[in-house]
Amino acid sequence: MMTTRARRSVSALALLLAAGLPQTVLAAQPRESSPVLDYEPAESLEGNFLSAYIAGASRDTAAAATFYREAVKADPRNAELVERAFISLLADGALPDAFRAAEKLIARDPTNGLANLSLGVRQIKAGQWAAARQNFSRSGRGAATDLTATLLTAWSYAGAGDGKKALETVNKLRGERYYNTFRDYHAGLIASVIGDNAEAERRLKAAYEADRNTLRIVDAYARLEASLGRTDLAIQAYSDFDQLSPRHPLVRDALDKLKDGKPLTRLIGTAQEGAAEVLYGLGSAGSTQGDELPAVIYLRLALYLAPDHALARLTLADTLDRMKQTERANEAYAQIPATSPLKLNADIQIGLNLEQMGKGDEALAHLDAAMKAHPDDIDVITALGNVQRARKKYEEAAATYSRAIALIGDRPLSNYWTTFYFRGTAYERAKQWPKAEADLKKALSLVPASQPAAKAQVMNYLGYSWVDQKINIDEAFKLLQQAADASPRDGMIVDSLGWAYYRLGRWDDAVRELEKAVELKPGDPTINDHLGDAYWRAGRRLEGKFQWQHAKDLNPEPDDLAQINEKLKDGLPDTEKPTATAETTPAPVAVPHNAENPELPKGAPQPHEAPGAADKAKKSGG
Repeated sequence: MMTTRARRSVSALALLLAAGLPQTVLAAQPRESSPVLDYEPAESLEGNFLSAYIAGASRDTAAAATFYREAVKADPRNAELVERAFISLLADGALPDAFRAAEKLIARDPTNGLANLSLGVRQIKAGQWAAARQNFSRSGRGAATDLTATLLTAWSYAGAGDGKKALETVNKLRGERYYNTFRDYHAGLIASVIGDNAEAERRLKAAYEADRNTLRIVDAYARLEASLGRTDLAIQAYSDFDQLSPRHPLVRDALDKLKDGKPLTRLIGTAQEGAAEVLYGLGSAGSTQGDELPAVIYLRLALYLAPDHALARLTLADTLDRMKQTERANEAYAQIPATSPLKLNADIQIGLNLEQMGKGDEALAHLDAAMKAHPDDIDVITALGNVQRARKKYEEAAATYSRAIALIGDRPLSNYWTTFYFRGTAYERAKQWPKAEADLKKALSLVPASQPAAKAQVMNYLGYSWVDQKINIDEAFKLLQQAADASPRDGMIVDSLGWAYYRLGRWDDAVRELEKAVELKPGDPTINDHLGDAYWRAGRRLEGKFQWQHAKDLNPEPDDLAQINEKLKDGLPDTEKPTATAETTPAPVAVPHNAENPELPKGAPQPHEAPGAADKAKKSGG
């Protein structure tokens, strides 16, 4: 009885972005568009308010904006309602309406931080630098607010032609390490824009030395060095980053241009673009931390100033993806410029999302077209295989993955361990176990040591497969213990360990682990079914039948449902002998449930998971 073994997780970054945002922010969610007319307003103020509130809670951004608009029309003097509407419109990307609401808020409360920030951004786009500074000075206090206001004020001085004052302003930033990095990064960009190349190189090099893991800093430093004729330093910076995060499309594009003798433009060319970079940086950090709403607001404002900022657009789309606004995410992916190296990544994500939306045929057609346009691109071929696998076209998926593997050539195999892993899962589902086992072992040997949680997923899949087939139980048990130690809060892995105990005939140990697994993933039918089996064998037959009934109610696969019905009718056979000799293996000490599960890198695969969640293309980032 094979099933989904795990779920994706998201990496965190310690940057507090919510400071200065009113609590009503939490009721609204984003979209960049004009008003949507697909929602019919209610006939009363109360009806529109409740509809907007419910829409915000369910993350339907277009509906929330529509209903708040109507509510404000009925009660335009209600300050709280106007503020909720403002937040909704801003997050939804209806910026002209949001700015008008901000003006109303400022008229009533000149200290409203988010309203002042938004109007200041509008003034930057209009070239009204002094007026923008006035708004930023009134945008409130707090760690993130001070950082944002200081950097945007510095860029407003640069826009007004006062480079000296701009650098003096940005140099005021003091505090945490990331403050210093932001300070040097933006000081370097400002110096570059005002033509002070020596200061630009000094400051961008300082930012680069402090943080070589952030693409944007690496890109800015390398582009500056290239523009100054120091191509060797630029190539080295990109190559070093490629070692840390292989195959990023922006890095590959830059390296290709440099090696072909083509010039690279500097990262930021105007003060308006610099202000957009401030907002993008904050939005990107918040997105990775999980503060989706503040992140979306920053990204909306960044794109208002720099509509062609491809990384901001990609980050916005990815954030919407994680918020399960899949259709909105695809709209954002589709707006990435065709000339951007990130365009193919966006096309891949659109295809994966179409599958998530239940549009499997469209997904296959979309990715097939992308593959024909890029026949040698391993990522797009792998993405097509992922959708075929999700559509249960396992033999086709395996053939597609084989096509991708054939293109690896002399490139490092460790960069493509996921492709072997995906093909192994496809072979397993196609009941070609010898091929599946070979690929899963290959993937396990290739997973980098820097990805322990990802390695745990591969160990889990291989170990569970052995257990489920009643082979190599002792070796499987060792693998599953290691996986559980690495990811103690992964319900699927804990379930696998419990099922290994079951196969060993150690019913009490099986019950202990499977109860823990159900606690971690209460809605999984297979885990509940396994616990029912363990209860039955442990002599707790009434509890076993209850657990089987619960598993049945959780919509199991048809084959599993048939087996559950048989067990509900007749129970398990009276005799079932253990299938291994590890009777004396000591039970592991129960691992405490850590507050944080070890994180998978973005895009790390997980067995049997539908594309669009874990099967992310490996090209996004920043």
